[in-house]
Amino acid sequence: MTELIICTTCRPAGVPRDQRAPGDLLFEAVQAEQAFGEQPEWAAVRVRGVACTAGCSRACTVAFQAPGKHSYQFGDLAPAEGVARQLLDCAVMHHRAPDGNLARDARPPLLRNGILCRLPPTVVTVGEAP
Repeated sequence: MTELIICTTCRPAGVPRDQRAPGDLLFEAVQAEQAFGEQPEWAAVRVRGVACTAGCSRACTVAFQAPGKHSYQFGDLAPAEGVARQLLDCAVMHHRAPDGNLARDARPPLLRNGILCRLPPTVVTVGEAP
């Protein structure tokens, strides 16, 4: 199962601390879209909010990860119309890809830019001490 991780503390520059963090608003929007949307494939995605993914200068940030697959982190997002749907659609792409690879041209338009990192799958060698 692919996890879509959303930084709930993300706050782009200029957003006052007395306002709710845009990252938390984005997390809520994705949860609502998944719960009330009409895409059954979104059930293959676990949406998880976390406090700080260390992408503060590129807020708001999200990540896609699953065991044995490439992990991705994207930034420069906002809780705007259509963002939640594109994030869930990309998470489904990650889920379907055997190695988790997300080709740039195949990703939803919003996620063709703003990539912060792509990490290879963890390699575990039999007999290797953790």
